Amino acid sequence: MIERVVAEKLQKQRDFFETNITKDPGFRFRMLEKLKRAIDKYELSLINALKEDLGKSPFEAYISEIGIVKNELSFQLKHLRSWSRPRKVKTPLYHLISRSFICPEPYGLVLIIAPWNYPFNLLFTPLVGALAAGNCVVLKPSNHSPVTSALMEKLINETFDEHYVSIFQGGREMIQALLREKFDYIFFSGSPAVGKVVMEAASSNLTPVTLELGGKCPCIVDSDARIKRAGKRIAWGKFLNAGQSCIAPDYLLVNRDVKHTLLEALKESIKEFYGDNPEQSPDYGRIINQKHFDRLCNLMKKGEIIFGGKTKKESRYISPTIIDGVSPEDPIMQEEIFGPLLPVVEFISLDEAISYVRERPKPLSLYFFSESREKQERVLQTLSFGGGCINDVVVHFASPYLPFGGIGTSGMGSYHGRASFETFTHKKSILKKSNLFDLAIRYAPYGEKLRRLKRFLK
Repeated sequence: MIERVVAEKLQKQRDFFETNITKDPGFRFRMLEKLKRAIDKYELSLINALKEDLGKSPFEAYISEIGIVKNELSFQLKHLRSWSRPRKVKTPLYHLISRSFICPEPYGLVLIIAPWNYPFNLLFTPLVGALAAGNCVVLKPSNHSPVTSALMEKLINETFDEHYVSIFQGGREMIQALLREKFDYIFFSGSPAVGKVVMEAASSNLTPVTLELGGKCPCIVDSDARIKRAGKRIAWGKFLNAGQSCIAPDYLLVNRDVKHTLLEALKESIKEFYGDNPEQSPDYGRIINQKHFDRLCNLMKKGEIIFGGKTKKESRYISPTIIDGVSPEDPIMQEEIFGPLLPVVEFISLDEAISYVRERPKPLSLYFFSESREKQERVLQTLSFGGGCINDVVVHFASPYLPFGGIGTSGMGSYHGRASFETFTHKKSILKKSNLFDLAIRYAPYGEKLRRLKRFLK
């Protein structure tokens, strides 16, 4: 039953794409403006939904979800017409009286699968890029953020014809039904485990994919860092959305000489942000569901809790927690935490910290705090990671000028700003030849032509 419904809806979207309506830049522009007006209309409802699903404050909901999507919309609207034009490129001399150009064209029918931790941002940001590029889009929000997902379905259905943009709710069975269909492009944000399933399904149809995954994002603090400011920025980025961010600092690598000072700065910042009892703070979130709550509680069993560690099962509350004395073999260091737990690992030299990171899978993000330009360059040149910050955390995600994406097990492909448009765009290369002149050397019989050809191409 699900398969038939999915297949029928998707066929109607394929038929609509074949009308070429979505390829018109004017149509794309109007649709993005329409989406922008719809988000303005639903802004307060989205804030309330995000509060209900994840305990997000209005400020956090705006800066980490709604504001980012609005910024992406404005950026795409500003540049869409110029990006959509064919771009002339040089033509080699041996292609006499010819012109070369690259035509951006949409892939066709695109599937976007989003996670629950930033349910609006991580569904609508790629949607904006896909629509700007001229595609028809199928959306699959997470069923773990039910209030926000239901509201997004209402917004989409009110804004767009389902032949243009469709949205499907449901769990694993719905995802499996969608992945059995053939798409022209698949964009997935989520865990590496599910990313492998998506990539395997895509490979059966040779469908290109972008995978925005995760992993353990290191945060390195060296002895010459501005410690108080580092503590404040790390605490903000780690405990935003109760730590449920794929780009949150996953573990802290701190120079032994400044470890105590940094830990005190972290504690002070947490109290400054959320008070002595974060459970009562209107600005501190909650764990998405009971399964994740139980998993995080189990991760706290190893190491020494030096701050926080308080939990409340009925409200899925886990306080901001710092854990010292962890070893690489502890469960908390074996998987992405995705919660408000910050394990601490000390190092003596920067080489030791660099080796620690290099021995592990390439992270989605990396953060380094140091005032030394030489050390900053060493870290950037030596370590491979998706993206990150020097002397800050998380904020690189919010720039439309920086492509966001992973490398290795943390993902492939990128988006945001122009990268979003290009991700959902096929670059069709064209050489337009004149009939005024023809080179006889290209045609058989070749005889002694090879010698002349080599001389010509020198």
